[in-house]
Amino acid sequence: MSYRPYQQILRRKSRQIRVGKVLVGGDAPVSVQTMTNTPTEDAAATIAQIRRAEVAGVDIVRVSCPTPETTAALAEIVREVNVPVVADIHFHYKRAIEAAQAGAACLRINPGNIGSPERVKEVIKAARDYGCSIRIGVNAGSLERHLLEKYGEPNPEALVESALWHADHLLQNGFDEFKISVKASDVFLAVAAYNQLAEVCDHPLHVGITEAGTKRAGTVKSSIGMGMLLWGGVGDTIRVSLSAEPEEEVLVGWDILKSLGIRHRGVKIISCPSCARQGFNVIQTVSTLEERLAHIKTPMSLSIIGCVVNGPGEALMTDLGVTGGGNGRHMVYAAGKTDHTVDGQAMIDHIVELVEAKAAQIAAGTANAAGHEMPQQAAE
Repeated sequence: MSYRPYQQILRRKSRQIRVGKVLVGGDAPVSVQTMTNTPTEDAAATIAQIRRAEVAGVDIVRVSCPTPETTAALAEIVREVNVPVVADIHFHYKRAIEAAQAGAACLRINPGNIGSPERVKEVIKAARDYGCSIRIGVNAGSLERHLLEKYGEPNPEALVESALWHADHLLQNGFDEFKISVKASDVFLAVAAYNQLAEVCDHPLHVGITEAGTKRAGTVKSSIGMGMLLWGGVGDTIRVSLSAEPEEEVLVGWDILKSLGIRHRGVKIISCPSCARQGFNVIQTVSTLEERLAHIKTPMSLSIIGCVVNGPGEALMTDLGVTGGGNGRHMVYAAGKTDHTVDGQAMIDHIVELVEAKAAQIAAGTANAAGHEMPQQAAE
């Protein structure tokens, strides 16, 4: 939490739901999601993929369940992973019921696609019986025909009307343990739809730019669209949609949250683009450090600046910093102050050691602070 007014984000107030062990909405942290792309019926491959996403820091994972074979595999998948699993259901209400029975923490559906009101009631009953929440997933690419006829094209008003129409299916049955998404691949359309929806309901919102594209282009689109929404306080859980491995989506999601100061995990590296003034190869150094520090989960910051023009100033704002110097010797900063120099040959190993030590120190301090608070909390 920053104390600078211009860095404050006033988050939209929403009701809170539960996706397994993860709280979504209210004052809960904005959670990071991804979706598997393995055949769900191949439980071993799906479990392996989810575990890689867990290492990257995922909070919730969605899997597609279009067939009886996939919902049968879901029970093993849920049992073998450490994060809540959302079952992605389209059209067939029996798949939703089977997924709930298999242990899904949430069902992603469009109630209007499930069929008759009786079938919707059966899905809601299964969600209640097995402790599932629901995500209403509206997509600009699959809007209902009557809305396309009414509006002529997918637009923000059509997406919002679709979302509220689906939500009413659940509310009429006394079920409010759900979140909503109104995704589009067009950044302007998605942002406008989410902002309009945020104004007319208090349901938690699952935010994303759907079908954003390749790793690079999709990261840019997602960062623009989701960045605007999150900066405006809209969004309770996010999914970055990339044509890439799920763990890449997770890493980008965390980077978006870290860039906005919303959530922090691992080492945030501030680095210069490098130029002829650099005292060491900044690009290669940062790339190597990203790999070697990927195991650090404790939030902390590290500046890697090639020369003294901006190096000392950036180091003032980070836990640790390095600025390139002359004759192969570079200045190391700790808590914004000059501390010592390091030889260029040993610099990367030295930085890794410093970061690991600092992370352990921060973690120990956090644990001690929590321990000291316990008696007071018990007394209260």
